[in-house]
Amino acid sequence: MDINECIESPLELKISFKKLFEAYEVLLKSDDVFVKSKAKRILDIAQVYPELKAGFRDVTILKTRKKEIEIILQDTFSPLLTKNEIKAASVPFHNFVFNSSERFKSIISQAGDGYELEMKSLPNDELYIIACTVILNVCYGYNITFKRPFYYEIPDANGVLQYYKILYNADFCEIVATNEAKKITKEDYFELLDNFENIELWKEKFPPNSYQFNGFVISNMFSVTDDQAISQIKSYLIDEDSSDEEHFMNEFEEVFRSLFGFRDLNIGFCLYSKEEGIFEDLNIYNIKSFLLQDKELLGCTEALCDWSYNRIINQQKFYSISDIKEQHKISKGRAPHINALHKQGFGSAILVPISNEEGLMGLLELVSTEPKRLNSVNANKLNDVMPFISAAFERSIKAKENLIEAVIQQECTSIHTSVYWKFVDAAKQFLKDKATLGKKASFQSVVFENVYPLYGQIDVKGSSEARNLATQKDLLLQLSLLEKIMKDIVDHEALPIYEQLQFQLNQYSKELKTNFKVDSEHTVVAFLKKEIDPLLKFQLGKNVKLKPEIEDYMSKLDEDLGLIYFYRKNYDETIMRINKNMSALLDEKQIEAQTMYPHYFERYKTDGVEHNMYIGESITKRDGFNQVYLYNLRLWQLQVMCEMENEYYNTQHKYPISLDVASMILVFNQPLSIRFRMDEKQFDVDGTYNARYEIVKKRVDKAFIKNTEERVTQKGKITIVYSQKADEQEYLRYVEFLQSKHYLDDDVEIVELQDLQGVTGLKAIRVSVLYHREEDDNKSFYTYEDLMKELKH
Repeated sequence: MDINECIESPLELKISFKKLFEAYEVLLKSDDVFVKSKAKRILDIAQVYPELKAGFRDVTILKTRKKEIEIILQDTFSPLLTKNEIKAASVPFHNFVFNSSERFKSIISQAGDGYELEMKSLPNDELYIIACTVILNVCYGYNITFKRPFYYEIPDANGVLQYYKILYNADFCEIVATNEAKKITKEDYFELLDNFENIELWKEKFPPNSYQFNGFVISNMFSVTDDQAISQIKSYLIDEDSSDEEHFMNEFEEVFRSLFGFRDLNIGFCLYSKEEGIFEDLNIYNIKSFLLQDKELLGCTEALCDWSYNRIINQQKFYSISDIKEQHKISKGRAPHINALHKQGFGSAILVPISNEEGLMGLLELVSTEPKRLNSVNANKLNDVMPFISAAFERSIKAKENLIEAVIQQECTSIHTSVYWKFVDAAKQFLKDKATLGKKASFQSVVFENVYPLYGQIDVKGSSEARNLATQKDLLLQLSLLEKIMKDIVDHEALPIYEQLQFQLNQYSKELKTNFKVDSEHTVVAFLKKEIDPLLKFQLGKNVKLKPEIEDYMSKLDEDLGLIYFYRKNYDETIMRINKNMSALLDEKQIEAQTMYPHYFERYKTDGVEHNMYIGESITKRDGFNQVYLYNLRLWQLQVMCEMENEYYNTQHKYPISLDVASMILVFNQPLSIRFRMDEKQFDVDGTYNARYEIVKKRVDKAFIKNTEERVTQKGKITIVYSQKADEQEYLRYVEFLQSKHYLDDDVEIVELQDLQGVTGLKAIRVSVLYHREEDDNKSFYTYEDLMKELKH
């Protein structure tokens, strides 16, 4: 059998030990008797069997001269290292091996009878070109490299894929041109550099078998299973289309099995909703959650015990259970997550929080039916891949949100009228392309270039503090009611456990009054649900005297939450009404603004109302844009923000609670491009430079005045943020005009802002808003302080 059969290569392969024999000829002159004796023995073999030096293509010679070849290669395959080194003698870019270490033989043996050694990720055309580049280097001296890592994927005894990287030692080979070889000129070389994918050109310059390879290579291999598995996991997670594949999860699990080194491994995911305090099924493709089992969602306190809840939710650290059966016995069925995993027959598990900068997003669940397989030690293998898992998980959440948003966009909203024409044009082009290209047709990007952005917001000041205060008041009210009930329970039946619960209620009341924290609400609510609610239900059936008091308490609880929801309800209702009323006013004023000059407008609700506007010729579909329209829209925006402030404070007494607002305008003096993001169904700035505008928008309202701890936005004032002197002069003119109209006071101040991350040199104009009472016939105007005093009378 000819070694060159069934392969196409510019190299005709001949196995030869000529170079090795030449090395021993040098050693024959050694002063070391042992070395000299060994060299003589090897060279004697070369004389007796000249074909080993001359070279041969017939692989049957390897069998007939097996003993001699083993002696020849003894120094390169040390018997002392044979059980440790993974090494083989072969020819390059070929899966044919004729001598190997014991360790290599063992690895191949464990792979099974049907396994055939094969280098991965190397198409035949690429192998051909690699051989050509080697010829260019060796025979022509051109410094061209096309080095790619070569790998073997070999299953172990358990069927888990192991990855071995191959490094070639080419000391004992040579490449020579045959009569069929074509002379390669510089022009040929330059042409080849620009035509990597043109295999026919490479074959023209380097015809098959036009060069001869004489010798052999030593393949040194080492395990890179962990590195390769991590790399593949990253590839899966970085590739945004990988999750579209039908068998994505199965392939993903296979890579994790290689990383951990055993087949008995499955992966699950679940979402976490902080607002609702639940774990939720991801609901995409064939991804499931072992923690939820077959449930769509489950409360976090129902899915986890207190310790695991604190570990995963609060500390956001992984939680390993090396022996689920043993833990099930110890917990006596009181740990819901242990119960769920034990019920499904799992022996060990790792639950890993998936987080980003905003907090916990979900859980990665690794499970095995074997105890001890998964544990706190091998859990650390996940450290290198968790950032990529987090990024991919965030993308999956976004995809789910986009799907929901797409339905909302389709069913509940419409494209803004000012840009509708562009979508119509794009849709027409898409239909034309579809008729000719079929499934290859794609909806073209909707982009508006050279448009000027305007951004403004009216935001509730101290919304987080107000919400925390409302929560604190609700909890204290509920605890005070319960303290009275607990006193009556203890008076009726002075059990130590009742006294302990009474003590705990008193302690929580003290802590809430003196040290209210973000997680205080969860801690108290969990205590009420777990300890107090069952006790009250028990007392209802047992103690007739306490029944009216307990029923009166329960009547004060919100039906859905099972909690006192008075102050928080007032807060939520106030925020909702502010958003509704401010949005209505802004929408009404926008109708008027569109008649002045068409522009794109969008607004959205947060703890207040934000709005974006873009104006420019590309949006209007006609010539005639002049910067006077931009200046007009800027002045209109400033005036409307003043009117929104007046509207809010004139109706503030109608809201359940009194909150303050602060208004801000961001000035960006350079035109930019906006692109409609199909996945998010909204416009966004286009390009890296323009992204600075978005960064400022997100951060500037929390900025401080330079060298102070004072926020740039203040109640009773309009804040205009800018970076250019021309913008300052322009807006000072608008302020002066609105002062003459009694919209603004005369206390204008210009302040510098502390540098934001990635943004420097911002300044702001701040000026007080003048307010007037709607019922005032004489049109009296007030500052914020005057208005507050007037409202109190």
